[in-house]
Amino acid sequence: MIDKDEIKKDPRLPLWLNGGLFVLAIALIVQLSPSEDMFKFYYRNGKPWQHEFLSAPFDFPIYKSEAALKKERDSVAKNTASYYFFNEKMQEEEIGKFNATIGADYDSVAAELPDLYKKYVVAALEYVYKKGIVAPAEMERLKEDKQQEISIIKNQVQTSQAKVGDLFTGKTAYEYIINHAPDFLDIQKLKSYDIDGYLRENLTYDRKKSEQAREEALKKVSLTAGMVQAGERIIDKGEIVSERTFQILNSLKHETESRVSVGEKHYLLLVGQILLAGTLMLMLFLYLYLFRPQTFAKFRHVLFIIIMMLIILTLAYLTLEYTKLSIYIVPFALVPIMVRTFFDSRTALFVHIIGVLLASFMVASPFEFVLLQITVGMATISSLKDMTQRSQLMQVAIIVAATYAVMFLSYTLITDGNVAKINWWTFLYFAVNGLLLLFAYGLIYIFEKTFGFLSNVTLVELSNVNSPLLMQFSETAPGTFQHSLQVASLATEAAAKTNANPLLVRTGALYHDIGKIVNPMDFIENQQGRVNPLAEMPEKEAVKIIINHVAEGVKIAQKHNLPKPLIDFIQTHHAKSKAKYFYNKYRNEHPNEDIDEAAFSYPGPKPFTREMAILMMADAIEAASRSLPEYTEEALETMVEKIIDAQIAEGSFKDVPITFQHIEKIKNIFKRKLVNIYHSRIKYPELNKK
Repeated sequence: MIDKDEIKKDPRLPLWLNGGLFVLAIALIVQLSPSEDMFKFYYRNGKPWQHEFLSAPFDFPIYKSEAALKKERDSVAKNTASYYFFNEKMQEEEIGKFNATIGADYDSVAAELPDLYKKYVVAALEYVYKKGIVAPAEMERLKEDKQQEISIIKNQVQTSQAKVGDLFTGKTAYEYIINHAPDFLDIQKLKSYDIDGYLRENLTYDRKKSEQAREEALKKVSLTAGMVQAGERIIDKGEIVSERTFQILNSLKHETESRVSVGEKHYLLLVGQILLAGTLMLMLFLYLYLFRPQTFAKFRHVLFIIIMMLIILTLAYLTLEYTKLSIYIVPFALVPIMVRTFFDSRTALFVHIIGVLLASFMVASPFEFVLLQITVGMATISSLKDMTQRSQLMQVAIIVAATYAVMFLSYTLITDGNVAKINWWTFLYFAVNGLLLLFAYGLIYIFEKTFGFLSNVTLVELSNVNSPLLMQFSETAPGTFQHSLQVASLATEAAAKTNANPLLVRTGALYHDIGKIVNPMDFIENQQGRVNPLAEMPEKEAVKIIINHVAEGVKIAQKHNLPKPLIDFIQTHHAKSKAKYFYNKYRNEHPNEDIDEAAFSYPGPKPFTREMAILMMADAIEAASRSLPEYTEEALETMVEKIIDAQIAEGSFKDVPITFQHIEKIKNIFKRKLVNIYHSRIKYPELNKK
């Protein structure tokens, strides 16, 4: 929930405070990051590995052999498309010559050609020039190199691709024109004209551009063939060094020997760790800033998330650095449990994933670790939609241990394919991990009190009508207490159907009028037919007593250490609306007086969460329903529309993230529930005296 005082702050303040907090967190995470040591090995291709089990100490590429590189480079050089310059003027010039010859030389054969012959020749020339004509020697070279395509440069800059099979030489262009002539043209007559005299090469080989393209293509040839990840298995003692393993070992040797001095290596390692931690933490920062602005707006919320992440990373570091225990004894699922308790599921999963990725660089098998932990995180959040009972933690612990076991077993069978290689002691760590999650209940209480949060567990305890304060409420102001129960019933269903927090609304409804226990008989619902002590008072004095129940409620809530979100319900359930009974009465009696409206208005503030808005609607609807002369369905629906529309017109919900669609849904829920509450009942017949 958002603190109304924090809303008024400079919006840049949370940005700077949280930014500094994230920078500090990155520095601490880097301190927890592991360091690497250099080492050497002796090995031969096809011979047994004489050393102990070897896994990759860091990520490194697998370099290709010289023979493989040469073969790949030769293939790239041969298949790189050659560049040819396209002479666009050539077509115009030759066709122009053709047309000019026909018009000038009337004794030539061309002059005797009908228009159909002329049109066909011109069209055929345009076609072959558009496809491109190359020199015979260039065509032979392209075929020898087995090139499928060439790159054509037009206008010095535009480049397009053309298939070699679509190109012509002068000879093939002439043959194409003759062989593709329409049937109604006389081939011999067509051949009698010197068509091949207008066929010239319009594609010129661009040697410089082609060689440059070939060099660039060769530069793109990767020197590596895959990657070996840190912690990945390379070879075990006694195994034969295969060709691929030999290449991997050569790559590892190359990487190790190419590394710089220890001092410089430490510096580069530090830079890499800062970049890694900084990038992952930046993702979390942006997530909160862009998608959870309500959480981001409160420094204590962000501080809690960072602390939870640092706690779990510290536990992982201490376990790996100072014990021989498995990393799987560390209860990483504690983070999504704690974050989900006070925030939403998506935030819990996002924080868990970031923490797991940061911790994965501490472990020997990062992929296995990430696979298990993310799966466990999803299982945890899925089984903990709303934690309202302590027994749910036991269920979560069992689900977490079972998920660990299933995922570890399946991963081992896939990677090793041998049941004998399964480390059965790991399952004991999973069981201990699940038991450690039971401490989350105590941590929830500690963090709840430390950071001022409000968990569902606490809401369940506070909504217990047998609690001392609510018992006092029901005895001192029974009418108001019954009103609060009815408001809670209305508001709870409305909250559930509009993606609000039903448990929070219910608890807030039970306490929203708690201030009326100070002077319960001043409120009509508690008078039970007695004389109203406010009836004879001046309106300005009477309205102060009515309005004062909000301030008295805040005092009682603070005295009994009720959480601030519940105090917010007490303060906002009337917003800044007027006590209309006394306001209207006073105005009718003093029509010409300039009335101080603030004296008849509640101090507010206005609701600023969806839960508060729902409570304000439900409170007004329930109170108004008691004054209806008749409880027909039409009367109840009209009342609901009138009251909520009036609240909207007054601007009571302008600070609330609520839509008109939500409001319409809330109206329909209130109408249905009121109709069910005030439905008519049949009259029971009386028993005859006889």
